[in-house]
Amino acid sequence: MIGVSAVSFGYSSGGFRLNVPELTLQQGERLAIVGPSGSGKTTLLNLIAGILLPDGGRIEVDGTEVSGLSDAERREFRASHIGFVFQDFALLDYLSARQNILYPYRITPALTLDTAARDRAQALAEACGIGGKLDRRPTALSQGEQQRVAICRALVTQPKLILSDEATGNLDPESKGRILDLLFEQASEAGATVLAVTHDHELLPQFERVIDFAQYREGVAA
Repeated sequence: MIGVSAVSFGYSSGGFRLNVPELTLQQGERLAIVGPSGSGKTTLLNLIAGILLPDGGRIEVDGTEVSGLSDAERREFRASHIGFVFQDFALLDYLSARQNILYPYRITPALTLDTAARDRAQALAEACGIGGKLDRRPTALSQGEQQRVAICRALVTQPKLILSDEATGNLDPESKGRILDLLFEQASEAGATVLAVTHDHELLPQFERVIDFAQYREGVAA
């Protein structure tokens, strides 16, 4: 499902290089990445999603070499194949929670915004406890509620790959367990792979494999 081979990356400001000789994930696998802040965990997720391009090496997702696509092709591939829960949520303030959840359907013709998609958005929101707040804009939601919106957006397209950057970081302990269960349930139904960055070691037993990312760092990352 994911193949990372001889990938290197450094920011133009210098002081940091990421080198990943090899990393593979099988379809349906659940992998957690841990490590100190600045070790490049978020950078790797952005490389896999095609938001960043490596300086060298190869990144393949579901049979497609993401690192070899054009900018427009990467955007379309990301929207139709990858659900990404960003650490900063990346919600659009001028859209309602419902519109934010359904946003992937508006940026690529590869996805069809139909009744099934709208129903799925509503069901996910209900499961996350924000079903009654879908007409509110992000500024009228708490951080935890915004995070739930971001999670629903990542799951609504039933992607084959879910990238999660501290998806439960702003949630209380009870909500963390419920949201992670929902994420895994949706992933199982879609046969999706889950790659999650987390600092919450209490969640690690729920993953099949854990990688300490410090081994890939040279210097300091943002």
